[in-house]
Formats: sequence, C-alpha cells, structure tokens
Amino acid sequence: MNKELIIRSNSDTVDFALLKDGKLIELHREREADEGNGFQVGDIFIAKIRKPVPGLNAAFVHVGFEKDAFLHYHDLGPNLKTLLKFTKLVSGGKLKDFALENFVFEEEIDKDGAITDVLSANQSLLVQIVKEPISTKGPRISSELSIAGRYVVLVPFSNRISISQKIESKEEKERLKKLVQSIKPKGFGVIVRTVAEDMKVSEIDKDLRNLMSKWNNMCKKLTTAHHPSKVLGEVNKASSILRDVFNDTFTGIITDDEDLYFQTKDYLQEIAPAKVSIVKHYQSREVPIFEKYSIERQIKTSFGKTVSMSKGAYLIIEHTEALHVIDVNSGNRSNKAQSQEDTALEVNLIAAAEIARQLRLRDMGGIIVVDFIDMGNPENRKTLYDFLKEEMSDDKAKHKILPPSKFGLIQITRQRVRPEVSIETREEDPNEHGEIEAPILVIDKIRARIENIIARDPSCKIILNTHPFVAAYLTKGLPSLRMKWWMEFKKWVKIVPRDAYTYLEYHFFDDKGKEISE
Repeated sequence: MNKELIIRSNSDTVDFALLKDGKLIELHREREADEGNGFQVGDIFIAKIRKPVPGLNAAFVHVGFEKDAFLHYHDLGPNLKTLLKFTKLVSGGKLKDFALENFVFEEEIDKDGAITDVLSANQSLLVQIVKEPISTKGPRISSELSIAGRYVVLVPFSNRISISQKIESKEEKERLKKLVQSIKPKGFGVIVRTVAEDMKVSEIDKDLRNLMSKWNNMCKKLTTAHHPSKVLGEVNKASSILRDVFNDTFTGIITDDEDLYFQTKDYLQEIAPAKVSIVKHYQSREVPIFEKYSIERQIKTSFGKTVSMSKGAYLIIEHTEALHVIDVNSGNRSNKAQSQEDTALEVNLIAAAEIARQLRLRDMGGIIVVDFIDMGNPENRKTLYDFLKEEMSDDKAKHKILPPSKFGLIQITRQRVRPEVSIETREEDPNEHGEIEAPILVIDKIRARIENIIARDPSCKIILNTHPFVAAYLTKGLPSLRMKWWMEFKKWVKIVPRDAYTYLEYHFFDDKGKEISE
C-alpha cells in the first residue's frame, strides 16, 4: 500500500490531497486569510461566559466568533473548579509557576450537576474548540483541555494515563503505561497515541517535553491576553495532517510550494528523520500538480450526487438537514454465472469500500443511512457488516456502525467537527441562456489569439491550457488542427488538457509559466 500527500498552494489557499494507491481518500483546504481569526479543532481560547442557560444545562460563551460558542455541562470536565482557579491566578499575574506539581487541586464537580452551580456570567475560562462553526451555529467547545503531539496527548489537571485501543498487545500497553508513568509531570494526564507503539522512551519523552513547552508558552500569554482571544493555535495544516496520519506506509509528500517543502522537511526531520527523502518539490510550470496526479479528475468524479463504481454499480448520495442518505445501485450489471444473492453481495462489498472512502473524502458527519441491495442470507449480511467496519477502521473521526436492519439498511453515526467538504461538480448549461457562442467559435478565437501572440513576439513559446474535450479536438486526426496551425504559422503550440477547466475555458502561458494576457 502506497500513501502520498499532495500539497497545492495558491495565493490564498493551500489544498491537501491524501492518496492511497493513487486513489483520493481525503481532501483538506486551509485558507491563509483564516489563520489569524479561524476556529480550528484543537485551538485553545481564553473566553468569556456570556450566560448560563439552565434549561439546556449549558452556557453560551463569547470566543470572538459572530455566534457564541456552545458549552454543555458534560463538556466541562471534572476539574473545572481547579481550571477556573488556575486561570484567574495566571491571568492576574499572581501565579508564575505553570507546572502543576505544587498546585492545589479543588474538589471535582458533580457529574450530574447544574451549569448554574459552577459557572456565572462574565467569568473567564480556558476552552478548546471541539467542533468548528457549521452553517449558522457557533463553535462547540470544551473546558477539558488537551494538547496533541506526535506520540502522546497532554491533558492538564488530570493524572490519568490512557493507551490507544488500537494497540492490541497487552504487553505493549503495559510497557507504554509504565514508561509514561515514569516521565509524565505531576498534575497532567497523558493519552498515548497508536503511533507510539514500539517507540523508545527517548522519543516519547521528547514529544512530552515539547507539549509542556507549548503549555508554558500558552500560560505566559494569559497575563496580557485580551478576553476573548486565541492563546494556543493548532500547528499548520500540513504538520497537523502529518502528525495525525503519517506512518511508515507513506511513500511520497509532494508540494509545489518551496516554503511548504522546507517546512515539511523540517517537521519530518523531527518526527521521522529516515523519511525526509520522500519529500519532493514539484517544479513543473506546464502541468499543475493536481493535474499531474489526476486529482482534479478524481474530484470531479467523486463529489457529485452520483458516484460511479466498478462493474457498472453506482451510488446516489442525498443530503438533508437531518441526515445523509446513500442508495446503492447495481446499475446495468448482470452476471448469469452467479445467483442474484451472490451478485448483490459483490456489489454491496464494492459499495462499502467506496462509502468508507466517500465519508472521509467529503468529511460527512452526523447520521448516515445506507440502503444496500437486499440480501436474504444472514451470513452475507454479516460479511458486509464486518467488511464495512474494516474499511472504516482507518477513519480518524469517531464513528459507530449498526448491523443491517431487516430492510437492508445500515446506520452510521460519524463525528462532525468541521463543515462538510462540498465541491460543485455541475457546470452551467450554455444553452440555458439563449444565444451564446458555440464551442466551434471558441476554436476560432483560440486561433486568432495564437496569431496575435505570434505577431507581438515571434520567438515566444506558446502553451495552451484548455478543457480535455477541446484539447482532444485540437490534437486528434491527421492532419490535426494543431498541425494545420504549425503549417500556417510555423509555430508549434503545446496543448495541456486541464480537468479543472469548464468546457469553454482556456488560457495561454509562456514556457516560464506566466500567463500571456490579451
């Protein structure tokens, strides 16, 4: 299995595409304009309690977003009183020692208590974003803080050590628990991540010390921080993705941005020095990086309402306010050598693999109902259920899958912490707006542009970027239109198909990658 991370940088956005054996499985976008004021999962804010609401047993909290954040009683954490005391002392400059070794903890709050018993309006509180603003809702927050590292997660105001459930060996779990117990600072809990399996104490200790440094730097900010404001931000998106998904199966990290190239190399030097050589700087000016790795084409075929699969099967994905509905269709598939039951199982297994991919790719959350093709054999239903669970085992988002119902429906709940990735794949029908230029007239305009470019600069090298359909029209046949232009103008035009373009879109570039203007 090969895993590649392809990073594309534009003027105001950075796109991250995660490929598994060449197939797109995750797509993330970071907007540079959001870096200062954004609300990423994991960010920590010093916030102001706006008002507790007894009826909801929750409080609305001002974190600087246009809509107040929502803080439920169950998200307060047992050591809320200790956190409030610590925040007040540090913010007032009365506490200079941010280690919790000598800090006296307060009694824990009642797990079934009322919000009005522990919080009041205008109190300052450290909170962490657990769900980004979605639609008209503000962020969802928690006062149980955690700072994530490569191998461990640091949990202030706790003494608990937790080991990832994905580490199966009891001996390894016991080793990691004893190891962490010997190095963890007093007053801090630690969650050991899956990637810590078989790691040496020196690596885990280095990660832990790095997290303690982040904690101390955050606490120093509290003395001068405006309330509300961000006091600890998540690492940049590239480092965040690498921290959470990187492992030895990665075979390539390719970016078209020089700064990101060096940042990524530096980060890998810290977490996996042996893998630094897989980071590459993509420098071609002719073919954009997402075109080179067929990502644009995969985006266009993966984000529509209809998703095609192998052997003629396809999915229909519908989104409603309350849930997502996925319908599995066998299409025109027929196989006389197999029974209807065997065919249904085969199509359902193909669909299960694609559904697991679609949930990660679109970052779909909430309730998902999948209508698989009916199967009468209970063993086949169990096979499908087990296969879907296995396919979703790599999904980092928390999820739960229920066994198939009598109607063949499988229900999935998946954690939603950020807005769903939505990409418009349908293009405007030119005929809807009456009389507009036909595609053949665009060919005439392209020819006229070539003539103008040559008249202005006969030595200029010409590269035409256009939709694949138009590119094929220009290059196919003998003689092709491009060949005719060469005979007419004595100039060869390089044609680059661009999956991202609309049908009638085209642009001219020189050999240095600079667009040739009108």
